[in-house]
Amino acid sequence: MPRGDGRLSHDLNPGEKGPRDACGVFGVWAPGEEVSKLTYFGLYALQHRGQESAGIAVSNGSKILVFKDMGLVSQVFDETSLSSLQGHIAVGHTRYSTTGASVWENAQPTFRATGHGSIALGHNGNLVNAAELAAMVAELPGSRGPRHRVAATNDTDLVTALLAGQTDDDGTALTVEQAAARVLPRVRGAFSFVFMDEQTLYAARDPQGFRPLVLGRLERGWVVASETAALDIVGASFIREVEPGELIAIDESGLRSSRFADAKPRGCVFEYVYLARPDTTIAGRNVYLSRVEMGRRLAREAPAEADLVIATPESGTPAAIGYAEASGIPYGSGLVKNSYVGRTFIQPSQTIRQLGIRLKLNPLREVIRGKRLVVVDDSIVRGNTQRALVRMLREAGAAEVHVRISSPPIKWPCFFGIDFATRAELIANGLSVEQIGTSLGADSLAYISLEGMVEATTIAKPDLCRACFDGEYPVDLPDPQLLGKEVLEDSDRPGATGAGTAAVSDVDGVATLLSGPGAADALRRP
Repeated sequence: MPRGDGRLSHDLNPGEKGPRDACGVFGVWAPGEEVSKLTYFGLYALQHRGQESAGIAVSNGSKILVFKDMGLVSQVFDETSLSSLQGHIAVGHTRYSTTGASVWENAQPTFRATGHGSIALGHNGNLVNAAELAAMVAELPGSRGPRHRVAATNDTDLVTALLAGQTDDDGTALTVEQAAARVLPRVRGAFSFVFMDEQTLYAARDPQGFRPLVLGRLERGWVVASETAALDIVGASFIREVEPGELIAIDESGLRSSRFADAKPRGCVFEYVYLARPDTTIAGRNVYLSRVEMGRRLAREAPAEADLVIATPESGTPAAIGYAEASGIPYGSGLVKNSYVGRTFIQPSQTIRQLGIRLKLNPLREVIRGKRLVVVDDSIVRGNTQRALVRMLREAGAAEVHVRISSPPIKWPCFFGIDFATRAELIANGLSVEQIGTSLGADSLAYISLEGMVEATTIAKPDLCRACFDGEYPVDLPDPQLLGKEVLEDSDRPGATGAGTAAVSDVDGVATLLSGPGAADALRRP
């Protein structure tokens, strides 16, 4: 199975596969502003949501120019590239994928020619009916023509092709806005789309609102972004969330809103646990406050006799602060993180690999020696990182190590934009809590209850997706064979799609390069 890296705070153990995030999207409509730089800084604020590739598309009213590449936002763009992106509308994207699919061809925004011009689209989420969408693309009028040919290994490009290829009964091409009204009701799963044609910026959110998407106001324009923190960094004031099932269009006539589906809110609870930035607000609830409250409730539900509460930096810090506050046990820094390691494209040598999480974390021996520790983290996926952490703390002299987790055991896969390990790899799927604690080498292990976690968000339980914890999926899922990572690929003929079509040239006339083993993982990691 191809391996991917976890997010910075989870990628503590080389090779360990932590939960990989939903991507980050950003869009701006602002005549007279340097929209490419606004988008750059907006993506900078969303870097935690994806660190594989980044891209920006800009329109000057007559044409769209796309610049994208592999790497962090700060590695992809410089003053020269940003200054070449002139216009008044921009769409930006920062992406996660597995290593196998980390190629330029899978970076976003995606781009297509339409009957009226062109479209660029960025996607945060994951669709569950990709096979159905692939069949719809194959049925488009002129689907053998270059505009609609798709070497489809990801759901995002399918949606872009569908939006680009809609026609009226008489064969007249629909506008992007008309096409969206037709296509979006057919798309199932998690999606926060930010897209544009030459004149208009669009934003759309799935009826469940799995992934966050917010609307902000600039003095001379509008902004849409995955998180409120991205509004803050560009000086935009928060207006409201893009509603589940809503399509927003922004152009020189102003902002207009329409509905393509009834809202059935089921926002992802894991955004509050781990994915979103602490300084972001989702559905009226600040993420940091939710995490601190999870820690308080965890302390009440799972007390421990200990001398010091420490966090696994940095995702466990707010919950650790809450745990210390509610338990009366002092909070301290027992681990120092190297903030400059980040995600590296250089594979560690065997000697370095054996050091494990010491590449990212180092214990403060003088602080923890002889102490009974409560170590607070946000989640356990496979357990490799926590196992190495417990071992490191004991080697540094900790008398006892009690692990406390501010989310319940993860037992089910996510089909809505988080790429956990497969269910077989989830440590909580096959072991009891006591057995997991023994596996980690901890003196004790406890998780917060599902009810405690949900109550900490202040969001009503029916309005949250909790599927990775309780297996209750809010969207009907197709046959498991149609959810597989390779549903859009024919492994016998590299470059072919699951629809049975031969490898063909893409919109620019150049055959799309697939990345070999693991390319189908793009289906899971838009």
